[in-house]
Amino acid sequence: MEDRQIVGLYFARTDQAIAETERKYGAYCRSIAKNVLQSDRDADECVSDVYLAAWNSIPPQRPQSLAAYVGKLTRRKAIDRLRARSSLKRGGGTVCVSMEELDECIPAADRVEDAVLRRELGEAVRGFVGRLGETERNVFLLRYWYVCPVAEIAQRLGFTQSKVKSMLLRTRKKLRAFLEKEALA
Repeated sequence: MEDRQIVGLYFARTDQAIAETERKYGAYCRSIAKNVLQSDRDADECVSDVYLAAWNSIPPQRPQSLAAYVGKLTRRKAIDRLRARSSLKRGGGTVCVSMEELDECIPAADRVEDAVLRRELGEAVRGFVGRLGETERNVFLLRYWYVCPVAEIAQRLGFTQSKVKSMLLRTRKKLRAFLEKEALA
């Protein structure tokens, strides 16, 4: 079923919308959630939360790309669940490591003015990623959007882990320089 038809089912408020979303994007959403949460059970619960969030937000939202929309919802829900889970115990999982790698590029969010800058920062990072070459963009997104471990990225793309780490380091340096030029870092 096409995305626009599935979105139409949400607008019609029929339960089939969730069933079709699960059929078409369930594995995709579970993959994102599993990469963040490192738990099948938590990933399944997260995906259920995503379907509820989609149900509650469509309408009024009418996503152009349902895949991107549910992917974004999944990532947000998974990170929220991870934060809640790790607020009691601080640990160094893949998400923490991958986000720490970006710390050198992204300004801290401890000032009120940063709330305004976050939107500009998001737009600048999207622009930066859009200008990357396909391979570099794929590696960057797999690591920092889908939160894939370096070993998995290397396996997926047929690279050594060393090559992936080098690509990520170079891309982070480019991002930092780009953000400094844009006066956002």
